[in-house]
Amino acid sequence: MERFIVGIGGVTNGGKTTLACKLKKALPNSILLCQDTFFKPVNEVEIGEDGFQQYDVITALDMEAMMNAVKAWMENMTVVHIGQEAPVLSENKGPYILIVEGFLLYNYNLRVYDPPDPPGNFDGHVWPMYLKNRKEMEENVADIIYLDGTKPPDELFAQVYEDILREIQKV
Repeated sequence: MERFIVGIGGVTNGGKTTLACKLKKALPNSILLCQDTFFKPVNEVEIGEDGFQQYDVITALDMEAMMNAVKAWMENMTVVHIGQEAPVLSENKGPYILIVEGFLLYNYNLRVYDPPDPPGNFDGHVWPMYLKNRKEMEENVADIIYLDGTKPPDELFAQVYEDILREIQKV
């Protein structure tokens, strides 16, 4: 039984979840795992020297729990996490696909936060963390495919969907 993991990272409010949900609907035997569900409680997120809560760093997430969820899927195709129901897989033969989406790169966005970000948060924290995370990703991850976020969402979906189908056919 073939298994694939598709990772979708990108800018905050850049359409990752929308793309991931469309892929989940279009790909039989797929499960969606959202990194946002693994944020630690607010009182466990550090405040940095810049005075901002450090949500843009890996330590703001319970990565052990997230990796355990990925490993559980690899072993028996179930994902167990608070607030997430056990997935129901179709009767179709594989391949089985785990779609993992989450922040990796940050940029300015129009999302309204409550409470709002403090003044200077983007320039003083978010942008430097974006540059750090992107550099680290490029040094440690092979086969990264960058999407042009100025293209229409349907065009981006079609590109990613076709890329996934091509990878599945290679096996």
